[in-house]
Formats: sequence, structure tokens, C-alpha cells
Amino acid sequence: MEPVIDQACAAALYAEGDAALDTGASLLAAAPEADDALHRRGEEFVRRAWERGWHPADLVRFVRLELDERRAVLAATLIAAETARYGELPPRWRAQLAELPGAAPRNKPDRFGYASDLLELYRLLLRLPAIEPVGPVPGTAADHLHRPPAPGEPRMLTRIRALLAKAEATGFPEEAEALTSKAQELMARHSIDEALIAARTRSTETPGACRIGVEPPYESAKAILLDAVASANRCRAVWNGDLGFSTVVGFEADLEAVELLFTSLLVQGTAAMTRAEAGQRASGRKRTKTFRQSFLMAYAQRLGSRLADTTERATAAADMDTDTETGAGTAEGTSGLLPVLAARDVAVTETAERMFPRTTTTRVRGATDLDGWNHGTEAADRARMGDHRKGPHGGPRDGEIMA
Repeated sequence: MEPVIDQACAAALYAEGDAALDTGASLLAAAPEADDALHRRGEEFVRRAWERGWHPADLVRFVRLELDERRAVLAATLIAAETARYGELPPRWRAQLAELPGAAPRNKPDRFGYASDLLELYRLLLRLPAIEPVGPVPGTAADHLHRPPAPGEPRMLTRIRALLAKAEATGFPEEAEALTSKAQELMARHSIDEALIAARTRSTETPGACRIGVEPPYESAKAILLDAVASANRCRAVWNGDLGFSTVVGFEADLEAVELLFTSLLVQGTAAMTRAEAGQRASGRKRTKTFRQSFLMAYAQRLGSRLADTTERATAAADMDTDTETGAGTAEGTSGLLPVLAARDVAVTETAERMFPRTTTTRVRGATDLDGWNHGTEAADRARMGDHRKGPHGGPRDGEIMA
């Protein structure tokens, strides 16, 4: 059946236009005995995506952005089949696979339409650009050598996850604030503890990276929020707007914190934005996307300063604790903690610069709706990380982000 597949692919994948797709789909629709070989060809294309640096979530997200949800489900089906051949996968891969949509039924709504969808998907997969790898390709020797420990996540992360889940679920802003503040305190302490343990045991761990989806709408505001969360957790974030994600560089414990906190703050911010917009509409004033864009920009920028303050205070408190425990402090307040954190910051920066030697600072569109900005600032105050003091409100302005 390979000749039929080759003929259909030659007709559809290496030529432009709908007519080429129709020709290839017609050939496949007339050859039901080629179905299995057609899917195996798709699994080969998926494997090539891994070799170009893509991960399952990245691939499905990109297909959804470039094509539609129907083709994204087809991509997920191929991904599940391709990755099933590996006896073991890194934890981040397993987590991504668990969140993929279910398998698509074959030949629905009809053989021609299904074949056309597959060929259009294959055309996109063949043209995927190579991106910066954030881990070894599954099944390679490097994957085996560098895979993180397999046991379940540390108890501290389980507690943090539970606190953030409660913060997202509650309808009371004060309760959400208290829960999120506690989660951030635990995150900061967990990061510091991991750094001290690594220093004491002379760990050879080096910074890694992960990719986090930053999808429309309002992707620039979301990217600024992710950048703030990453910076507060001693990571670096680089946004690729064309591909719909940011790459976050840092040590593994900090990457886990960034993923958890960004997801939670985005859920909380979206819920607060929906409530604020409903209040605006109830008062008789209609708001467009400018209200939502301004809301999320204010939310992201306000949280950025709050997160930075919280990290600074947590580090200072931990530094004092280290002085007390070890007696290593000096008159200038220097202890063993700050050099350890500084060394990790340098390692993260160097890794990010190796991965992205040509980043640029991109100006994003500023907020233009004052009500949206004020509501977003208030929502950020309610979600603030461990700071119960009110500071002066800033005004709408353009933002900047690494891209």
C-alpha cells in the first residue's frame, strides 16, 4: 500500500492549493486498504517534530492555532499512537499526554473528508520549523541519561497545588488572596531549600527549560504575566508569539513553580475580569475587547511588582534564618544563601543566552481603557503574593517583553 500513500502524499503535500489536497484525498478515499499505512506515515511525521524540538502540547497547540480543533484532535491521535512505543517517558511528557483530547474516530464524517483533513495536517507537520530543544527526544540515549527521578512530586508541591486549586475555586476574593499568598510563601521557601540542598551536596544539576502555552486572545498581556511569574521564581521567559508559547529557563523546582502559579493566576485573573465586565454591563456601559486587554495588562504589570517584592522579602527572611542556623553572617549581612542564589541566577542567564542568542525586547500595545486598567489593578491586589499593604496605583502604559 505504500505506492498509494506515496502517490497521495506527492500530490497533496508537496504542492500548494486545495486542488492538490483534493487529488490526494481522492486517491486515499478509493483505497481503504491503505488506512493503516496512512496513519503510520503520520506517526513518522510526528516523530520528525520531536527531532525538531517540539513537544506534544506544543504540537497540538500549534495545529489548533494554524488549522482548527478538528485537526488538533487528529494530531493528538497520532501523538498518542507514536508515543505508545516508548516504555517510559519524562514526567513532563506524561503530563502533556494526559491532557490531550481523545482519539478521533477514523473516516468521519466520510472517507474523503477524513483523508483531506489528514493530508492538510501532514502538510503542516512537514513544514514545522525547528525550535530550541527543551529536553532530549524520547527513546534516545540522552533521554535515558537525563530523565528526572521517577517518584511522585515532593510533598511541598502537592500542598502548593492544593492551595492554588482552592484559590481558583472560591468565590470570595479575600479567601483566594490568603490561599494564594500561602502558596507563594511555600514556593519561595521550596526554591530556597532546593538551592541550599544542591549547594551542600555539590549537585551537578544544571538549568533546564519548559514551554508554556500563551494563546490568543490577549496573548501579549498573558506573556507579560508569565514573564513576571518567571522572574519572581528565578527563571527567564522568552515569548514566541508566532508559535503561541513562551520558553521558560530555570532549575526544575522553579520551573514547576512557574507552571503552577502562572496557570492559577491566569484562571483567577480571567474569573475576576469576567466579574468586572459583568458589572460594567449591568451599569449600562458596553465594553469591547479594549476593556479586557486593559484589565489583563494592568493585572499582569501589578502582579509583577508584587511578586518581585514577595520574592525579595522571602529571600531576606531565609537569609536571616541561614545566618542564625550557621553563624555564617558578617557585619555586612552576607551568608551562604545569597552567593548560592547568585550562582544559580548566573547559570540560568547563561543557559537562556545560549538557547536564545538573538532575543529582542518587544514593545506591546498599552492599555487604553481606564476602567479596565483600574479593575485589573484591583484584581491583582486581591491576588497579590504575600503582601497585604496597598501601594500607589500606576497608570496605563506600554509594556515590554523578551521575544
